[in-house]
Amino acid sequence: MMSRLLQLEHFLAPWQSAYSNSRMLSTTVAVVHVASLLFGGGFAIAADRLTLRAWGAGIDERARQLAELHAVHRPVLIALCFSFLSGVLLAAADVKTFANSPAFWIKLGFVALLVLNGAVLNATEFSLRRTHAISDRAKPANDAEPLWSRLRAFALCSVALWTATVIAGVVLQNAS
Repeated sequence: MMSRLLQLEHFLAPWQSAYSNSRMLSTTVAVVHVASLLFGGGFAIAADRLTLRAWGAGIDERARQLAELHAVHRPVLIALCFSFLSGVLLAAADVKTFANSPAFWIKLGFVALLVLNGAVLNATEFSLRRTHAISDRAKPANDAEPLWSRLRAFALCSVALWTATVIAGVVLQNAS
């Protein structure tokens, strides 16, 4: 493992040098990382809040929320991509420190769980939109309630995971 880590450090030495010697570059990467977490997490948590409110609402409110979830999915994914790419750049700037940091691996685990949670949320939202499209507007489809319960549960998970990711990032920042 150590020899591979040394090889990786050697391979990334030009990036580490550029990052370490340029305040503008290091600041830009850090700003992209934090801003993408802010916007991605902000959009996601706002959508999660509305999902939790729509859970007990009528069919029209639920249909509006499904449209909102569909619209917000892309910006959240784009923000997660920017967060991931800037995180890779941050880790590559000090690969030895990050490779040996439990906080780094925990944060990476939370990001992976966010992606998985988002995939389940997206699939559930898709199924609900399909269910709402084929149901009688006066009488919701019976199979919608378990899907709404799943959507609610994963919206709660989303809030918890975004929070945990930010906390892990703060711990990582203070540990490195």
